[in-house]
Amino acid sequence: MIADIKVPSPGESISEVQIARWLKKDGEYVQKDEEVCEIDSDKATLTVTSENAGAIKTLVKEGDTVKVGGIIAKVDTDAKAPAAAPKAAEAKPKEEKVAAAAAPAPVKVEAEASYAKGTPSPAAKKMMAEGNIPSVNGTGKGGRVTKSDVVSAMAKGFSVESNSPFQGSRDDDRQKMTTLRKKLSQRLVAVKNQTAMLTTFNEVDMSAILALRDKYGKKFEEKYGVRLGFMSFFTKAVTEALAAFPAVNAMIDGEEIIYHNYADIAVAVSAPKGLVVPVLRNAEMMSLAQIEAKIKELALKARDNKLTVEEMTGGTFTITNGGVFGSLMSTPIINPPQSAILGMHNVVERPVAVKGKVEIHSMMYVALSYDHRIIDGRESVSFLVKVKQGLEDPTRLLFGSKDPAEVLLGL
Repeated sequence: MIADIKVPSPGESISEVQIARWLKKDGEYVQKDEEVCEIDSDKATLTVTSENAGAIKTLVKEGDTVKVGGIIAKVDTDAKAPAAAPKAAEAKPKEEKVAAAAAPAPVKVEAEASYAKGTPSPAAKKMMAEGNIPSVNGTGKGGRVTKSDVVSAMAKGFSVESNSPFQGSRDDDRQKMTTLRKKLSQRLVAVKNQTAMLTTFNEVDMSAILALRDKYGKKFEEKYGVRLGFMSFFTKAVTEALAAFPAVNAMIDGEEIIYHNYADIAVAVSAPKGLVVPVLRNAEMMSLAQIEAKIKELALKARDNKLTVEEMTGGTFTITNGGVFGSLMSTPIINPPQSAILGMHNVVERPVAVKGKVEIHSMMYVALSYDHRIIDGRESVSFLVKVKQGLEDPTRLLFGSKDPAEVLLGL
């Protein structure tokens, strides 16, 4: 019997997908519920499994765009499964005998040739050292690098970086955009054209958080199995600030404004095929350990292209951390239909004025991009100041962003 493998629906409003990668080749035997290919939608990368066991016949190529519900492969369920390979323990003695019988005696000439290959002559070695040239293909006897090889390489404009893709050619590599990348580009352009986006900046003294990590980081990891990072502190500070300034957590729907009584924080994560934004549901109810554990889980799924559409759908506010790549300052773009996004950056030791004295502190620039149609300048600046206060005095995060002394005094 011949069974069809069809494209499953990745989610609502998605009508077509792109075949990203085949995990099985033509004629290969697949087991029931085994993954056969990866598909890219405009929201996520998903896998397609076979509902039947048998020999597979692919009908479309990698990079092809197909409709949801379309047939992409067929499975011959009458095909016989391949015989199981012999166990390693049973096969080992026989393999060793065959290897011993087939192994040729060492040849002195081959050893000399392998030594000469890639080895520069004294003159060539000197030129390579002076020119800071890591390697050159040798054309001498046995592959030896000669002086003329070095001269020739330098004349061609030799790149100092041995792994550089630029080797003096004029070739181009044209590749088809993935569905995810196309959708991302469309959304980014739409945001710029359809929102009144503005960015406000501030700086945060990270000394208190760094001191907490130094003091309790090891104990925290031993107890919860996750490292104590910056993202959990930022998430808690953001949820407290969102409660104080609900417009930053709202979104426009036609002629109405939707205010959310919860904080679903989307966290930008770098994945192999681009930036994805999984969501922490009800982050305002989560502890630091729960936030770190969930972010780790989502990051691992993103790395392995295992995120589901549901895990990336929704979100009322986004946090993105360009600091992990060394960014000092940037203007993040809003993730629609949200109204604001917070950008974290690199932590750098800088001289700052503290009570009339210059001290060295660990500082981070933060940026809030927001839709000015729904969020006023006063609200955006006050929101960012609230986040700054929660980060610079983490004890405030335990008392609803209030000073602990005020809580004690009932103020």
